[in-house]
Amino acid sequence: MRPRTPLLAAGAALGATALTVTAALTATAADEPAPQPLRTVDVCAPAAPPKATCFAKLVVSGGPAATLAAPAGLGPADLTSAYAIPAGGSGQTVGIVVAFSSPTLEADLAVYRSTFGLPACTSAAGCLRIVNQDGAASPLPPADAGWALETALDVDMVSAACPACRILVVHANSNGLDDLGAAVSTAVRLGADVVSNSYGTGVEFAGQAAYESHYIHPGVPLVVAAGDIGYSVSFPAASPYVTAVGGTTLTRNASGAWTERVWSGTGSGCSAYMPKPSWQTDPNCPMRMVNDVGAVADPSTGVAIYDSFQNAGWLVVGGTSAATPIIAGMYALTGTAANRVNDGSTPWRRHTAAGAFRDVTSGTNVPGPNAATCGGDYLCTGVPGYDGPTGWGTPLGIGGLTAP
Repeated sequence: MRPRTPLLAAGAALGATALTVTAALTATAADEPAPQPLRTVDVCAPAAPPKATCFAKLVVSGGPAATLAAPAGLGPADLTSAYAIPAGGSGQTVGIVVAFSSPTLEADLAVYRSTFGLPACTSAAGCLRIVNQDGAASPLPPADAGWALETALDVDMVSAACPACRILVVHANSNGLDDLGAAVSTAVRLGADVVSNSYGTGVEFAGQAAYESHYIHPGVPLVVAAGDIGYSVSFPAASPYVTAVGGTTLTRNASGAWTERVWSGTGSGCSAYMPKPSWQTDPNCPMRMVNDVGAVADPSTGVAIYDSFQNAGWLVVGGTSAATPIIAGMYALTGTAANRVNDGSTPWRRHTAAGAFRDVTSGTNVPGPNAATCGGDYLCTGVPGYDGPTGWGTPLGIGGLTAP
């Protein structure tokens, strides 16, 4: 795994696993520094299987400038426009599984939603529920600044995609796959209609099948981030029981139209260990092919989030951790359980529906750990139709996510 780069955050240390934001994020017009190349840091500490890391990447210089008072990056209106997200979701619950905890989660979510004009979502009103991996309100596991930022990203993106949805946050005791998997099962037991999982191992390992039972929940889509290290397969994204989500670079042209290309950091590829599900039909991978769908993940076109736990407040963040809760929120908009399945088969069965997906036909995610094995194939390159980095593309509305 890559060593983590330290970062500075508006004067406060981000903590044991997250870092700090440079003054570039709070510069005023009067002291604006010279343009800098985009620099990001991985929010969570690296981890070796069977532990997982989160897949959030924080912009620290060279990107949109956030301040303590004002957001930068893509907001709910941008995402609604880019992905033709409809209204709805009342009565639906999106589960979010993360490791450790955040002491400022509810207050930070309130700032995000009020700033962008979204309805309040509070624990007192029954919209927001925060529990440990056993389903109890207390005790929560220890706070961790890196995973707290990840949690803020998750709840903010679910809010952006489905403002009317209830949110259930389940904090795993640790970033071990056994604890994270137990938290997934708890989320389903407590009534989550969809579960967002913005974490993974980054690379596969021989023992990963032992954890797969946590991801088998008929009728409940489990949406999982593909990872942020380029052409490589991560678990649990490799499970045939989940929807694996890749990442794009999302931009708006001068005429106001949105365009996307493969984000160079997104994970993708052919699993070395997980069998190919019957619903996958791509020709060059005999095992489980990752991904199924995609959404914005490039930090250079990142999303706005609010996190005040050992952090600056408004931040710009990317990574497949951003794409995953967006897709989870859109799955929730499909409505009843009859419209949903556990695995990632729905995009494969619905991709022929007119206008269901934006086909992402350019860009690549090499180099990566397995770059030499790709050679420009669809496994690592955006091409017409299906490709590994973005699956069948990015959803336009919810037709491509509604089970036939």
